[in-house]
Amino acid sequence: MSSSSSARSNDQVVLGQLTSPHGVKGWLRVYSWTSPIEGILDYDYWLIEQQGECKRLRLVGGQRHGKGLIARLEGVDSREAAEQLASATILLETAELPRLEAGEYYWYQLEGLAVITLDGVALGRVEYLFETGANDVLVVRGEDRERLLPFVPDDVIRRVDLEAGQLVVDWDPEF
Repeated sequence: MSSSSSARSNDQVVLGQLTSPHGVKGWLRVYSWTSPIEGILDYDYWLIEQQGECKRLRLVGGQRHGKGLIARLEGVDSREAAEQLASATILLETAELPRLEAGEYYWYQLEGLAVITLDGVALGRVEYLFETGANDVLVVRGEDRERLLPFVPDDVIRRVDLEAGQLVVDWDPEF
């Protein structure tokens, strides 16, 4: 089943990207931004965004393949059909994401939050996050510079207020 709608809304989150065909039966290589990467295969339907249009396609198969993933979508039964979806973005309605425990956040929820110190000094906004072995890191872009802040709750991260759009941190503005 598929239905078309206009481009991405704030009620959707990017899960990954279809990169290129795999074989001749409609399978596609998948770049996943979920953690673990196989988590993208847990969803029965994906919103496939391409050239500003979205369509909902059912995931009929998916598996690990080498260091990445491959997947097959309903109605995509040939290499030619798979080629038509190469480079498409995989989205999910945020309402379909699993509920998190208190104090846990999806990265998309933190992106764009204003970052202020305990003393009220504005450091900028969360541009994006990345993962390291020890902890996630917030990339905060301010007027004067970019800062990298470790996402360490109760130490650096003192309060996340999604409704107010703020992240309060214990951080020296000079650092």
